[in-house]
Amino acid sequence: MANALDTQTIDEYERRRLLTLRQLNLLDTPPSESFDRITRIASELFNLPIAAVSLTDEDRQWFKSRVGVDHWEIPRFKACFGEVADSSQVLVLPDLLESPHYCNSPLAKSGIRFYAGAPLRTYDGYTLGAMCVLGSEPRSVTEHEINVLQDLAAMVMAQIELQHAFGRLDPLTGLYNSSKFLEDLEDRARDRAGASCFALYIELIDIAEMYSLQRVLGPACLDEVAREAAMRLQLQLGVATVLYQVGPGQYVLILDSTERCLNDCEALDRALHLRQLLLSMPLGDAAPFMLHPVVGVAPFRLGEIAPVDVLRIAHSACQSARDSEAGVSLFSSSLDEQHLRRFALISGFRHALEDTGQLQLVYQPRVSLITDDCVGVEALVRWEHPVLGAIFPDEFIPLVENTPMIRSLTDWVLRHAIDQAGIWYRRGLVLRVSINISAANLAESDFTARLKTYLAEQALPVVGLELELTESALIGNTRTAVEALDVLVEAGIRIAIDDFGTGYSSLAYLQEVPADVIKIDRSFVAQIDHEVRSQTLIKAMISMAHDLDYHVVAEGVETPESYQMLQALGCDEAQGYWMARPMTVEAFDDWLAARHENCP
Repeated sequence: MANALDTQTIDEYERRRLLTLRQLNLLDTPPSESFDRITRIASELFNLPIAAVSLTDEDRQWFKSRVGVDHWEIPRFKACFGEVADSSQVLVLPDLLESPHYCNSPLAKSGIRFYAGAPLRTYDGYTLGAMCVLGSEPRSVTEHEINVLQDLAAMVMAQIELQHAFGRLDPLTGLYNSSKFLEDLEDRARDRAGASCFALYIELIDIAEMYSLQRVLGPACLDEVAREAAMRLQLQLGVATVLYQVGPGQYVLILDSTERCLNDCEALDRALHLRQLLLSMPLGDAAPFMLHPVVGVAPFRLGEIAPVDVLRIAHSACQSARDSEAGVSLFSSSLDEQHLRRFALISGFRHALEDTGQLQLVYQPRVSLITDDCVGVEALVRWEHPVLGAIFPDEFIPLVENTPMIRSLTDWVLRHAIDQAGIWYRRGLVLRVSINISAANLAESDFTARLKTYLAEQALPVVGLELELTESALIGNTRTAVEALDVLVEAGIRIAIDDFGTGYSSLAYLQEVPADVIKIDRSFVAQIDHEVRSQTLIKAMISMAHDLDYHVVAEGVETPESYQMLQALGCDEAQGYWMARPMTVEAFDDWLAARHENCP
């Protein structure tokens, strides 16, 4: 059993060694002065007529560089070079004729008596061949000469890795990188324009999860797994299919559907098979985490789509596979259109901030449930895209919040809302204008100072302003948020918690956040006029908030029954379509005037 296991291990090593050798694209390549220079130095240093850089192929020894040898290759059988590759050790034969194994070898029969070779070993332990020197007379070597030969072998490997890696090789896995992928795809398109292909994009682990792991385990936590996965994938695919490394734990390959007669289902089956291969990969102690590989499949025709877009749509399919938890996914043009739209919105929003007229503020009234008077408005931003038309805040705000543009957007809203609040204040209207800000704004060191400046410019008292933050902006950022909010509260600015009840730790953070107002989310209010459970829940929320000295506003009030129920439960204010939709300034003035006429 032990011998069988040893044989299996040796065979596996040889498969991987040959794969590594072929990936380097050295076999049967033209002479190179960078290698010839090293062999000439070796010949002179050892004062021997023959020196060579020998690569051990499956059944032959091929000379990448040689001095004093006419032929380019010899059989691997009974070749000293092959023993160096097999043992990965320095081999010195002072006299081949005295060696029982090599006395009848082709080298000995050709007149070679002396051989010394040092292994050409890759960084991950595969021996490609030997840096060797040979002579026609028996000879001994000193320890110093062995060190010199090993240094020459290291120089050869450095040259191999340099030539292969220059801008086209991933140093971790030895695979070609994305630049090479794009080049190769362009070459394919020139040779076989219109041919049908599939791009398979493989991701070992979710990128967000990877960053969390790196933070705990260090940046190299995925390295060993990525190398092993690359090797297993390439062995499965064979040397005819090139595997590319395009990111940390991310690989791409191309399947030619014309040659393999693949359709969408068959390509997905191939993707599923590769995923199962990765799922079954034994990790042992190599990685203290679970792999979650996914594969995206993107069909395309050569020359009809830019190589960079092939990479993009394949990655899009890969992300769809992860989002849907399906493991594998075929590229969806409709999903891709959504991603392209998101990109277009992010790209276009910078122009919206600079282009007068694209952004506009509308105002939705807040009504006292005690007096039925309009006591305030919420300022809401609207975007009229010059090409895409009206873009709702639910679509573009989450995108902008993840970019530096959120600072500019909030600043734009603050300026315009406070300007309008100043106009109303000077007209004698007692209204509090509520403005939404994000967690990112709380991290701005000059936020409060800018806010005070805008209020001073309009001579607007701080009681005319309220800032709203969502629960999600507060939860997870409690310490930073509280410190920033304390500064705002000290300045006399009222703080409201928007979308209350939708977070995961409402009761816990209420003890820490210095807010004045709680706005109950519309998802609770929607069922209040016909669901007893909703009534009970909102009653408890209002009671708790009042006990903690919060002012309570209910959002999403859309029926008179809901309005009356909230009044009965003791809610302070209501906001929703039943009172008024968000309006322009002119429409709000008309709505307010009509309300005063109807309620003298």
